[in-house]
Amino acid sequence: MVIILKQNAKQEEISELLQWIRAQNVDPQSIEGESQHILGLVGNTHAIDIDAITTFPAVENVRRIAEPYKKANRKFHHHDTIVDVAGYKIGGGNFQVIAGPCSVESEQQVISIAQSVKQSGAHLLRGGAFKPRTSPYAFQGLKDEGIKYLIQAKKQTGMPIVSELMSMEHIDLFNDVDVIQVGARNMQNFVMLRELGACNKPILLKRGLANTLEEFLMSAEYIMAGGNSNVILCERGIRSFDHATRNVLDLSAVPVLKRLTHLPIIIDPSHATGKAELVESMSLAAVAAGADGLIIEVHNNPKAALCDGAQSLDFPMFAKLMHKVDVLKKCVDSLKD
Repeated sequence: MVIILKQNAKQEEISELLQWIRAQNVDPQSIEGESQHILGLVGNTHAIDIDAITTFPAVENVRRIAEPYKKANRKFHHHDTIVDVAGYKIGGGNFQVIAGPCSVESEQQVISIAQSVKQSGAHLLRGGAFKPRTSPYAFQGLKDEGIKYLIQAKKQTGMPIVSELMSMEHIDLFNDVDVIQVGARNMQNFVMLRELGACNKPILLKRGLANTLEEFLMSAEYIMAGGNSNVILCERGIRSFDHATRNVLDLSAVPVLKRLTHLPIIIDPSHATGKAELVESMSLAAVAAGADGLIIEVHNNPKAALCDGAQSLDFPMFAKLMHKVDVLKKCVDSLKD
């Protein structure tokens, strides 16, 4: 439910309304724009009588909304959210590329990759220390040692780091991680999402393998309801019957999510396609679709990678891609209204 306040509403009238709303066990979220002051009501609003609200002198109009997500809803927050990661901004016209290895394999490896992707124009470093793998016999990551190597790469290059958290029991290891990634398999781990709501770090939330966009936004809502509004959405492909690619990259999610939510949305073409030769075309398509960034897997020697080498770009491929992204981004920006 959205309450639009009168432009000339007095503060005491607004205070009276807020007191009444809270007495209904609903949380009013105040949004002040240039020309309108709006209250978004979060909670069970079904029992609230709209006619009762309109009797308050501060109220101009009341509208019910159908979507179950409130804090992530663009109707409550008209302007794009900009997530600041150590000075690098994502969203609201700010585009960033996150790059690095699927798995951290050694200190030397992750530092060399960080140096190379930074030189090519990436500003944030990704790297998996804890790896969720389908097979229990596959490489599971270096865990706390991997986090230490990422921190060393951060010290060497100055790049903020992005890494996946698989369990809240490891959260203390992520004190120096700049962005906590919630993987596709944990997108509906609601216990984790609630706890991350109390975290003061940006959260990169990946869409689940077979989840709708509404379910995706409801997962973001869990984090935001806990008090953390710094959520970055990531489309990484969804499962289908076709095995031509690892997953199906849903690029239509970009314009749809841009309409539904104010949160930034980035694309992961590496996990979506599973093939290095397809990453460039899908990255450029994501830029054209209006994505706020890319997260790309890059490895110093993809053929010898311990995890997902087939979808990892080598250094020359990534440098070539970054040049094309830069050129296309300028063209796309010039076409905006």
